[in-house]
Amino acid sequence: MLLIEDSRMFATVLKHGLETAHGVEVTHCSSLTALTGVVEAGGEYCVAVLDLNLPDAPNCEALDYVISQGIAAIVFTGSFNNRTREDILSRNVIDCVIKSQPDCIGQVISLVDRALTNVRTSVLLVDSVDSSRAELLGLLRQQQFRVTQAGRGAEALNLLDVGDGFDLVVTDIALADMSAYTLLSEIRQRHGEDTVSVIALAETADRQHAARFLQSGGTEFIQKPFLLEEFNSRIFQVANIQKRIQALHGIAARDYLTDIYNRRYFFQHGPRMVEQCLRRGETTSIAILDIDHFKRLNDTYGHEVGDLVLKAVAKRLRALVGEEHLLARLGGEEFGILFNGLDVAAANGFCETLRLDLAKGKITADDEELSITVSIGLATIEGLESFENYLNAADQFLYMAKYDGRNRIVSELTLLRAMAS
Repeated sequence: MLLIEDSRMFATVLKHGLETAHGVEVTHCSSLTALTGVVEAGGEYCVAVLDLNLPDAPNCEALDYVISQGIAAIVFTGSFNNRTREDILSRNVIDCVIKSQPDCIGQVISLVDRALTNVRTSVLLVDSVDSSRAELLGLLRQQQFRVTQAGRGAEALNLLDVGDGFDLVVTDIALADMSAYTLLSEIRQRHGEDTVSVIALAETADRQHAARFLQSGGTEFIQKPFLLEEFNSRIFQVANIQKRIQALHGIAARDYLTDIYNRRYFFQHGPRMVEQCLRRGETTSIAILDIDHFKRLNDTYGHEVGDLVLKAVAKRLRALVGEEHLLARLGGEEFGILFNGLDVAAANGFCETLRLDLAKGKITADDEELSITVSIGLATIEGLESFENYLNAADQFLYMAKYDGRNRIVSELTLLRAMAS
């Protein structure tokens, strides 16, 4: 981030405070000339804290330059009045802090925390009134949120189904095709209780709306008309809590040894992923992959080498599978892959690539190169059943792969091909 300040005292205190509090690298510039130099040198900056008046830029030239570069700005200045504040806020800065205010340094550090949180937060804005949606879009983007907009509830649900990574939904209470209560119910049913936070806004004197929405599982309710500071603070608090929840889920979802997803996460997230595929009219597939003769390897070389092999296989699988599909360690030497919209033919080809890649690789343990092969059972998912049924089908095919000699894939497709030959 950038710190643009000509006061040595403020610059020293702020740089230390920001780097200590947020663990970010702070580049200090004491003039507009220095600022343009570091930006034009190719540095990438998402936030700038800057004074309005610099020795070579007494009339907000530094602010104009920062905004022209698409960098979020927090103004930290000693010369300020109400007219200046209105002018500065109209330029889409995050906020302004006056140097003479008590705890001004703490305020700047808090605003930077807000900006860094918001820039990582993806918001789905849902409002059927164009003018209202445009106003809210401007407010959210001014606070550096990444915003996608929808005019109807059905459109929003489709974006949530096909997209990934929405942290917040901000919706008007009354949409053209459904109420916020219906939208909330669908989101909770499809995506779980805390995958995404849902905030409703309403221009109504009936306070029962707020109570009803929160009781239905909503995260926050904001009454219109609202103060700008109230809106920004409420949205940020929800975003901040959501990020912390996601961080905790991220820790709980990881396998302790291989750092890929664990069995618990596979069973939690897998059914929703299947429902989304089927809702889009797509068939998909699920695979169980097993390291061949892993018990023999453990008995021969010891568990430390076995753990090394598990880590190496998981690392290679993660590189090959990527983020599009769901990969997890199911337990022991078994891994699960839930494909996102691949039919059995496409998934079979994908698994064959995995099998061949793992077979040609070597894993070095105790100065010895080990060759690893895998057996894979692959099942098709064409209709909505219990998730255990899909996994049991893949497990049956895996058993057949082992029985037939290992280092192979067995699926409905491979059986049909074998029968035809």
